[in-house]
Amino acid sequence: MMDWTDRHCRFFHRLMTRDALLYTEMVTAPALVQGGALHLLEFNDQEHPVALQLGGSDPNELAIAARLGAERGYDEINLNCGCPSDRVQSGTFGAVLMKHPGLVADCVAAMRDAVDVEVTVKCRIGVDDQDPEEVLPEFLARIIAAGVERVTIHARKAWLQGLSPKENRDIPPLDYDLVQRMKMLFPHLHISINGGVATLDQAEDLLEAGLDGVMIGRAAYHQPWDILGDADQRIFGHKGAKTAHQIAQDMLPYIDAHLSAGGRLHQITRHMLGLFAGRQGARRWRQVLSTQATRDGAGIEVVETALAHVSAEPAVAPDQQESV
Repeated sequence: MMDWTDRHCRFFHRLMTRDALLYTEMVTAPALVQGGALHLLEFNDQEHPVALQLGGSDPNELAIAARLGAERGYDEINLNCGCPSDRVQSGTFGAVLMKHPGLVADCVAAMRDAVDVEVTVKCRIGVDDQDPEEVLPEFLARIIAAGVERVTIHARKAWLQGLSPKENRDIPPLDYDLVQRMKMLFPHLHISINGGVATLDQAEDLLEAGLDGVMIGRAAYHQPWDILGDADQRIFGHKGAKTAHQIAQDMLPYIDAHLSAGGRLHQITRHMLGLFAGRQGARRWRQVLSTQATRDGAGIEVVETALAHVSAEPAVAPDQQESV
């Protein structure tokens, strides 16, 4: 979710759910430690609970980066061992670390020594020609020995050569059964599953099957209300969810403050395009925001204009969605 789940996106998502754990986009340890890009750690206090996701492979550098995140109040520090991007491979970040479980254990141990907040790991089931049945249990055993108590497993192998990051989201097939077997093998490890989950129905099924958590990425971004708007009630048992219209209205003071500080409207509204997915007027909502929010001097009136086009009714029937 690099370049997607920035602080504006997370603030927007937090308005829809008070309980779901939000993750930052991956921030590389070298960018923080060597590049001094501390602005990447900025977030709003209302985002809690929020986890900082780090990329890196140098234990000392990751320890410093983790400390920087903990000092700024993040609730969790997560080491990414799942991203297949060429940008991360070249720096020995992300999914390539599945080939180096000992190094990952060293990184995790150094990070845990540096901070008091929990250190977690996000990984794949394997990469390239690895046999997930063999490498995943070994990988998990190594990080558990280093003190990890929570892990998120993307239930798909990553191909580091020959497939783009986009293709790695669909090829090869998902293996949920393997992740469930890991939960049986490591019953005390908190295991969340990731990959291919597009609805709350799927999330509930996976939780009922014995997994401890479900991480949803792109579906929550493109259809945020469908995933997050009902999550507190269905997953966490809380009532009193706001409507999508109320969420849009609640964003206006945040947008106004951002504009007053010199920001631009589209920096926020680009994350809001999918809020009304499936409703009458959703296309017009997207069109107004996409075409007008990038203009010089665009203000909250653009959002108000776009909102006026959207029906307050729930999602339309699937056979009608083509025209919305």
